[in-house]
Amino acid sequence: MDILRFITAGSVDDGKSTLIGRLLYDSKNILIDQLEAVERASKFKNDGELDLALLTDGLRAEREQGITIDVAYKYFSTPKRKFIIADAPGHVQYTRNMITGASNSDLIIILIDARNGIIEQTKRHSIIASLLNIPNVVVAINKLDLVNYSEDIFNQIKNDYSKMAEQLSLNNVVYIPISALDGDNIVDKSEKLNWYDGKTLLDYLESVELENTINLDKARFPVQYVIRPQTDELHDYRGYAGKITSGIYKVGDSITVLPSGTESKISAIEINQQKVEEAFAPQSVILHLEDDVDISRGDLIVKSDDLPKIEQELEVLVCWMGDKPLKSGAKYLIQNNTTQVKAVIKEIDYKLNVNTLEKQEVEQVSLNEIVKLKLKTARPLAYDSYKDLASNGGIIFIDETSFVTVGAGLIQ
Repeated sequence: MDILRFITAGSVDDGKSTLIGRLLYDSKNILIDQLEAVERASKFKNDGELDLALLTDGLRAEREQGITIDVAYKYFSTPKRKFIIADAPGHVQYTRNMITGASNSDLIIILIDARNGIIEQTKRHSIIASLLNIPNVVVAINKLDLVNYSEDIFNQIKNDYSKMAEQLSLNNVVYIPISALDGDNIVDKSEKLNWYDGKTLLDYLESVELENTINLDKARFPVQYVIRPQTDELHDYRGYAGKITSGIYKVGDSITVLPSGTESKISAIEINQQKVEEAFAPQSVILHLEDDVDISRGDLIVKSDDLPKIEQELEVLVCWMGDKPLKSGAKYLIQNNTTQVKAVIKEIDYKLNVNTLEKQEVEQVSLNEIVKLKLKTARPLAYDSYKDLASNGGIIFIDETSFVTVGAGLIQ
């Protein structure tokens, strides 16, 4: 069976954790001991209902405050498909956590409280979905039980969101009316929503077509480790270990090592100590070259007939994750796969206003803000634009003194 990786996003109290709990509960993916623990914890609730959010809000602080702080991952399966769910925080101050969970997702469920409609966090999470090119978007309009299951309210929110989705060029957007608390349209069709003739949420998750996220056209191999035993048995052994992030490599292929530009050919490929004629993403392999060339961790081995861009000045769309503001002239370590290089911020082009989508001039960037900037690296960086090849177009910003990751960027 294939695996669907999806993330839930929305504002505080939109019902993300309850939705996931309901999915697990109604699809019978909860162990008896888990259910008993939830039943015991739910006794503190006045109405006696099961608090399904407890199935995902694992941290003690989350349970006590009734909020999601960290990204909680849950795994479940049905006879049709396996699922990995990321339950992302809704608070503005945890937007950086949400981006982490969304970066590997095939689908995003954006929850909207039917009473409130589209709010700032709805826009923020939709922008992130657009920036990360998440291929499928489900707009789950929740808490319809609190608005008398109104079709008019559902249609109004659907129309409002459709305009924004068009602005953001979101792909494959579907709209599902639900009540996560009562289980309406989560696993089973709801009679209370008989005006809706589409699929339930689980039906859609089981049937949505998944794009092949592995690019087999552009060959990219970031070197992680140079294997040079220098023993009597392996006196001449020299291999370059790493994971193929995209493309296919075959024995005899002409390759170029970047950023140096050195050329050679592949003489052998090893997988699990066995020689093979070809390997492809996302396999971890050892490549051997015909020539003894100067290669180290962070170099990129590509096919000579399909080179990436090699530049020192980059334009990057960034979500800032650092508590300390970002300013022009600041220096950071930039990491792209195994490549790490020093860089300086040359210019902040604009900040994206998540409410209006307007581009605003700013002198510095604060936590969770999304900006476009120009930077210059200390040496040339071999990269692809994120839109063309996500596996070689994403970077992180690392503070040089604390080594904390302070930003996530998409190279334009």
